Amino acid sequence: MSSRDARFDGQFITGVHSTGIYCRPSCPAATPKPSNVSFYLTPGAAHEAGLRACKRCLPDAVPGSPEWNIRDDLAARAMRLIADGTVEREGIPGLASRLGYTPRHLTRALTTELGAGPLALARAHRAQTARALLLSTALPITEVAYAAGFGSVRQFNDTIAAVYGCTPSQLRTIGAWTPPSAGTGAGAGHISAASSGDGVPVARSTALTLHLPTRAPFDGHGLLAFLGARTVTGVEVGTADSYSRTLRLPHGQAFLELRLAGTVASPHVVCAARLTNLADLAPLVSRVRRLLDLDADAEAIDLALSADPGLAVAVRAVPGIRVPGSLDPQETLFRALIGQQISVAAARTTLGRLATDLGERVPSNLDNGDHRLLFPSAASIAANGRDVLRGPAARIDAIIGVAEALSTGELVLDVGDTRQQLESRLTALPGIGAWTAGYVAMRVLGSPDILLTADLALRAGARRMLLPAEPRALAARGAFWAPWRSYAGMHLWRAAARPAQPQLGTGASAQLGGKHSTAG
Repeated sequence: MSSRDARFDGQFITGVHSTGIYCRPSCPAATPKPSNVSFYLTPGAAHEAGLRACKRCLPDAVPGSPEWNIRDDLAARAMRLIADGTVEREGIPGLASRLGYTPRHLTRALTTELGAGPLALARAHRAQTARALLLSTALPITEVAYAAGFGSVRQFNDTIAAVYGCTPSQLRTIGAWTPPSAGTGAGAGHISAASSGDGVPVARSTALTLHLPTRAPFDGHGLLAFLGARTVTGVEVGTADSYSRTLRLPHGQAFLELRLAGTVASPHVVCAARLTNLADLAPLVSRVRRLLDLDADAEAIDLALSADPGLAVAVRAVPGIRVPGSLDPQETLFRALIGQQISVAAARTTLGRLATDLGERVPSNLDNGDHRLLFPSAASIAANGRDVLRGPAARIDAIIGVAEALSTGELVLDVGDTRQQLESRLTALPGIGAWTAGYVAMRVLGSPDILLTADLALRAGARRMLLPAEPRALAARGAFWAPWRSYAGMHLWRAAARPAQPQLGTGASAQLGGKHSTAG
């Protein structure tokens, strides 16, 4: 905090009790006396301590804490679900049920661990979303209140007053500001919107542009290459500079386009979105951040991996490598099942045919010609998948079995799961092995410490980098990469995809390939 180190923005909150405000660690204000400072893991805890957000440094306009992906404990799982809007959709009882605890125990545990209970944590998340909308859009204040997840305008007014020390109208007046230059945008995105609907939920689509901050270094080109190599015709489009697609959200459908922006030292991602229901704003932001792994502590990961001489050159060549996440856990599972053991091109062909035959058409206000379809639902695949899928009967049976389990609720995939829970549920189903379960856990949960040593392409990359390629030996070497083995695996996949050369390239357009690593 004294050195104003921006690397720690979002990783903890600085509460200054003499002024009654909380700041990001890099706040340019004069350093307070140590006796006046307390540190908090979340804005919710700072709110519970009676502190207001600093209007100078905008402490919620930073990347999120990497803790919630690194950790697999109750607090981390709860924070992932809260960010996805579970409390707004299902209430505290629904959140507690998903986590397997009573509301009372959950509140006690989170208060002990994070300094605030689930209601306060969700309230802080709603306040951040509301602030972004107020400062950056012309939406009516009443519409902002409901879009941010508040149950009433009075609750909205009270929360804004408590968190920011002013009324929503005053906060909007303050909002004739220029976004901070350090790539910060708003925590929920710096947003400009044009709404065509009346009231909430919005009946017609709402267009928004979000600037999502991330930590440097950031291998954004590698992420776009990964996503672009696996685009499904009619659902997605990928180029060297962008990735766009349709998707389902809790309250409706959406279209999004992602582009890289900012500088090497201060990167961010521009997300242009069109929502059929503005209440899906917070889940959309949460899922895009997870898809692009924007909250990763890239410097810490690179420092740890470069300590191994076998990885040091790769880390220098591709600093800030990320593990691609997931916008839809069910879709990710189907893409993994269909894509394994075949080439990327073959997987795209199969998935494109599946989307054409079984995908739901998007509303006309989301259809721009290239994006006409939503990825098929589990129910649709369960009912009609056998008429579309081609290949070995056992593999088709496995895919249909998974679709039936998902559509009936027998199988549930959730960002609130632990890695062990998710993998055990998957491997209990016929046709799903350890590779598929591990790959899905890495993509859906953002688990940072999964090394898929059975993956042929990953082993080929290890061989090219002069690392052990036999599974047992690779696992032993990989033990030194913990807790970042997922990121090490991305470097190995990159190496396998390049032509054999003594010097590794920058990998801006590298694509993962080979058996097992072709999953979407």
